[in-house]
Amino acid sequence: MWLSLLASMAACAGEEYTPKPKGYNRIDLPSQSYQQLQEAHPYTFEYSQHAKIRPDSSGIAQPHWINIIYPSLGANVQLTYKQLQSNPKMLNDLVEDARKLTAKHQIKAYAIEESQIKVPTGDIAAVFELEGEVPSQFQFYVTDSTDHFLRGALYFRTATQNDSLAPVIEFVKKDIVHLLNTLEWK
Repeated sequence: MWLSLLASMAACAGEEYTPKPKGYNRIDLPSQSYQQLQEAHPYTFEYSQHAKIRPDSSGIAQPHWINIIYPSLGANVQLTYKQLQSNPKMLNDLVEDARKLTAKHQIKAYAIEESQIKVPTGDIAAVFELEGEVPSQFQFYVTDSTDHFLRGALYFRTATQNDSLAPVIEFVKKDIVHLLNTLEWK
């Protein structure tokens, strides 16, 4: 018995161990379907039927700040709203704040791509796509430049690296673009 055990151990000692490659999380994405925002806000839009709307509960939250939460994906789109009251200085300050908040990610981002989307209302939305291990991969703001300013940022509540989250990021980005294309001011 000892001889067979020793022989099997000696046979294994000559083989090289090859570790298995890292696996990636399996992510099953739902179909993209939408519903109308029902809450009383100075804006409305369509959002994913797989998401839930929750008021922002942070200590700095203001009226009409909400979160679009994707429970099954661990994603959260934070929306902040400001009423401009035809104040051009306020508009400039909010645009500058949105750009500064995006720029804070430059430390970890290896690319920040800015583009504009003309939405059906005629407003222009500024969209920022961030690449790298950043906490927010997609940010935007949209305004009618006189009365309304809406800013949003996508976050994930996970330590999973962004390259593994790429399909989910793309899924939620499509939902955000749909939100922008269905946005109406009240």
